Amino acid sequence: MLRTALRNVLAHKARLIMTALAVLLGVAFVSGTLVFGDTTASAFRNASARSLKDVAVSVRADASPGSGPEAPPGAGTADGEDGRHAAALDSALADKIRALPGVGSVRPTVNGRATLAGKDGRPVNADSSWENLATNYLPGKDGKDSRYPLKEGRGPSGAGELALDAQTARKAGYRIGDSVRFATEGPALTKKLVGTVSTDDPRITAGGTLTLFDTATAQKLFLAPGRFHEITVGARPGTDDRELTARVQGLLPDGGAQALSGPDLAAQQSRDIADSTTRMTKTLLAFAGVALFVGVFLIVNTFTMLVAQRSREIALLRAVGASRRQVVRSVLIEAALVGLGASAAGFVLGLGIATVLRPLLGTGGAELPDGPLVISPTAPLASLAVGVVVTVLAAWLPSRKAARIAPVAVLSSAGLAPPARSLKIRNALGALLTALGALVMFYVSTLTTSAESNLMVAMLGAALTLGGMIVLAPLLSRPLITLAGKVTTRFFGVRGRLAKENALRNPRRTAATASALMIGLALITGLTVGGHSARRALDEEATQGLAADYKVSNSSARGLDTSTADKIAKLPGVAAAAPVAVTNLDTQGSFGSMTGTDPKAFGKAVELDFQAGSLRDIGPGRIAVSDEFARQAGLHAGDTIDADLDSGESGASKPDKKKLKVVGVYAKSRAVYDALGTVSDTLPPSGTGKLDNVLVKAEPGKGAGLEQKIREALGNSPLLKVRNQEQIIQDGSGSLTIILNMMYGLLAMAVVIAVLGVVNTLAMSVFERTREIGMLRAIGLDRAGVRQMVRLESVVISLFGAILGIGTGTFLAWAAGSLMTTSMPMYETALPWGEFGLFLALALLIGVLAAIWPARRAARLNMLRAIQAQ
Repeated sequence: MLRTALRNVLAHKARLIMTALAVLLGVAFVSGTLVFGDTTASAFRNASARSLKDVAVSVRADASPGSGPEAPPGAGTADGEDGRHAAALDSALADKIRALPGVGSVRPTVNGRATLAGKDGRPVNADSSWENLATNYLPGKDGKDSRYPLKEGRGPSGAGELALDAQTARKAGYRIGDSVRFATEGPALTKKLVGTVSTDDPRITAGGTLTLFDTATAQKLFLAPGRFHEITVGARPGTDDRELTARVQGLLPDGGAQALSGPDLAAQQSRDIADSTTRMTKTLLAFAGVALFVGVFLIVNTFTMLVAQRSREIALLRAVGASRRQVVRSVLIEAALVGLGASAAGFVLGLGIATVLRPLLGTGGAELPDGPLVISPTAPLASLAVGVVVTVLAAWLPSRKAARIAPVAVLSSAGLAPPARSLKIRNALGALLTALGALVMFYVSTLTTSAESNLMVAMLGAALTLGGMIVLAPLLSRPLITLAGKVTTRFFGVRGRLAKENALRNPRRTAATASALMIGLALITGLTVGGHSARRALDEEATQGLAADYKVSNSSARGLDTSTADKIAKLPGVAAAAPVAVTNLDTQGSFGSMTGTDPKAFGKAVELDFQAGSLRDIGPGRIAVSDEFARQAGLHAGDTIDADLDSGESGASKPDKKKLKVVGVYAKSRAVYDALGTVSDTLPPSGTGKLDNVLVKAEPGKGAGLEQKIREALGNSPLLKVRNQEQIIQDGSGSLTIILNMMYGLLAMAVVIAVLGVVNTLAMSVFERTREIGMLRAIGLDRAGVRQMVRLESVVISLFGAILGIGTGTFLAWAAGSLMTTSMPMYETALPWGEFGLFLALALLIGVLAAIWPARRAARLNMLRAIQAQ
């Protein structure tokens, strides 16, 4: 039977090629993901190890209660609080550590953040999640810092100089001798670039920036003279790192600082890297699973059709003594051989995918550390196992069908179509699954939080619904394809009618083919509907009630100076500049946020619908509240409340207790939070003493060019953010768009495999109908007519799958959309009709393209030989 299986594989190479391609693509996705994950983790680990190779002990100040080994080395912030806690790390302590036995080197460092302006004036990484690190350049006796090897120029040695890592300098467009503009927490500063360095710090190689100052300048910018955030200690040869750590710890005051050994630091960073890369790998593998699941339909279709075509051959094997078990084993061995060959080729293709992923992520800003391709034993073994197991499992049902072929069939099967099996049991099961799935999803539609338990229920409901639609697809195919057949018959005559009848001839096969496309389009449609609805909600929330033309803010946590609004208001073309300072409000057992502003200017920048009182009534000690907060706290216009105003920041002073009078109630608005008062009431307890932002309203027709005027008036700091309404909307939904595009790209693999399924079904259907096509040619159907018939059949099947996919995906997105209402109160399901039209056009294109080879093959059949075919 092994020889029989091998002979069948070799005899049906063309008919198995699509199955092999489906397995190949799915396995390539799996192997590429595994290899890329291993490669990325190894690159980060190696980069981390290189950055810690000379670190035996790290001494860090306790920046806050509970901070300890969890905080990575060099992660200190440049604020006053950090300066207070770093008091224990000073030059005297560094000298004491230097005098300990076994100490080879001592490196006191200052860590902060500096946002650079590029040569074109635009901030570098101002709005990204990459870190803009800054630290001190610490030269040795040779005048060079071994931690940051020079590439060009020299290290900074004075207050007016700085150095950059070579990657940052190239990204920002700077060369040695240029003046570099940057900002830490205050106004923009300018210093001369005197050198570029290289670094193995994974935070920098992954896309961050590094700015180096001399020690005195770094202390002045980020801490205090003579103080340090961290002291790293190098050991002499033969010194045990942990013993040295214990000696260093003995010098430290209780509660002021702590020492951590180099091996512990490396282990900690290795765990962090493993956690992050594991999450990424699992996400990619989930999409690979979808692609393989879609491939299952193609494999089942292929082997079902092969079994039907080889019914006489199988009957003959049974007649000469083959048992049912041997027949099953023969088909499964055949599937295993196909799966093994395709998996091996898929693993090789996966190596190419893993190699390409690095530069692709680099174009999106996610640069990765350099490193060789890492192939762990898990990757090839898992890839081969997945490919073979999926193929064998998919071929199991067709093998059971083959085993039921009776030996007597060898005498009677010539020229006869296999009897159609009843769909009653399948239809009943499909209806039950679909009903259960729909009930679960209707229950999900009543939920309003995205808790993990609710998400699991939604996933269960979606799986049941999709499964039910897959099982019901043969039943649904008849009315939908009949309807499509009326269109094809009306416009294409007998060719359209033949296409409809061919698609209806075997509803199981048609349904399996369409289901593969349905799954891919259902997932993509669900993402599209959910993403479109979420984007609309974010856009509305970002600008709800906002009449201002610009929103001025600071990427620094310190906010804007209180004089910012006055400076902007004096600019020509500015109608109003409303300062905004937000603090927490706690009154009568209800907790909310209070916005402080200048009511007169605020009225021009924000549109509020007052139900009682007005903006003119607001003043020191007099506030307005939203209708929702009023109901929550039981407030009415005219009430006087005892309020606790508090910034909520750690280390801030106690809440400011005030008596406030409610003078107005307005309809809830995202632009104003729960209460509206004056800056004088909110600024003192806001913690920072700074404004959160300034809303700017331009005079009619004078908004053009105002952004640059605002920047220049405020010192044009790289930290400054001046956003118009369109940019505010982009800020709110930009990350969502990136995520959706990535998911579309990953799901595209499933759609490609579905296309292969359509091609495969049509090709084998043409083979089954060889004699029939010959007869059609004999009675007058020309080659063009044959090609058009096959194309129309392909289009009908593709459109059937698309309609099911779009309908199912829309229902799932609507039901699960309620889970978004907590995080997005304005979320409502919105149907993207343009995208729906695009998906239908895509299905039409898929049908046309998938039919090219089968239609050409059918049209080229020799008429006489086709009539004589069995």
